[in-house]
Amino acid sequence: MGSLARFETLTRIGFAARGLTYILIGWLALRVGQAAGASDALGTLADSGGGRLLLILVAAGLFAYGAWRLLEAMLDLEGAGDDAKGVAERAGHGLSGAAHLFLGYTALELALGTPTGGGDGETARAATSWLLTLPAGSVLVRAIAAALMLAGAYQIVEAVQLRFLKQLDPGAAAKDWVRWIGRLGYLARGAVFVLVGLSFWRAGSEGAGAAGGTGEALGSLSGTSQAVVAAGLLLFGLFSLVQAAYRRITDPRVAERLRARL
Repeated sequence: MGSLARFETLTRIGFAARGLTYILIGWLALRVGQAAGASDALGTLADSGGGRLLLILVAAGLFAYGAWRLLEAMLDLEGAGDDAKGVAERAGHGLSGAAHLFLGYTALELALGTPTGGGDGETARAATSWLLTLPAGSVLVRAIAAALMLAGAYQIVEAVQLRFLKQLDPGAAAKDWVRWIGRLGYLARGAVFVLVGLSFWRAGSEGAGAAGGTGEALGSLSGTSQAVVAAGLLLFGLFSLVQAAYRRITDPRVAERLRARL
């Protein structure tokens, strides 16, 4: 197996791991009534039969996905370009990569039975607390908030315009059910990003206690609203499994850029 083939295989495992994470988040909210973040959702696997082995596999997948996102940012694998829009898109990929590497580390800690940190919300508050100690800390926190809200808005636009379909093999992209789970999934994920961004914006003036993660975003909703968003996140997880199978990861243009830059 060549290096590009190994790269593609690892990336597909990463999409599958991301998919399982979002399925767990949605399922916990819908069936158990627990508004959980990603690390909290993965923590439920540690208590199930065979869960620790599955967590190790999920950790490996999340590491692979995070590394792929960082490569996207650094090497511009998808040709976003070097203009302002392209740089912003690549920066978003880089942040996503770093976040998934951290989540992979969390999954590995859970698998080994040595978790040292709290859930997503606690991590967000700890990071915000540290940022607020820096010069112009509140400005930095609000810059992160703005980036999160813009990322959420971008995903909502992607959902409305079905932009995500261009990343799939044409056969899969043509299926109505793929279009709908992708659209509803991206809408829900975009809404969560906006809510998390709003919590960081409040933290810029109210203090670190106002910051939160996915769990807090879901928890801020009530009744039907929470159920609808949770169902959307579960669908996003299913769409990630579709991406694991059908996303164009090393199409000729991406492969050419990868060979040129590695």
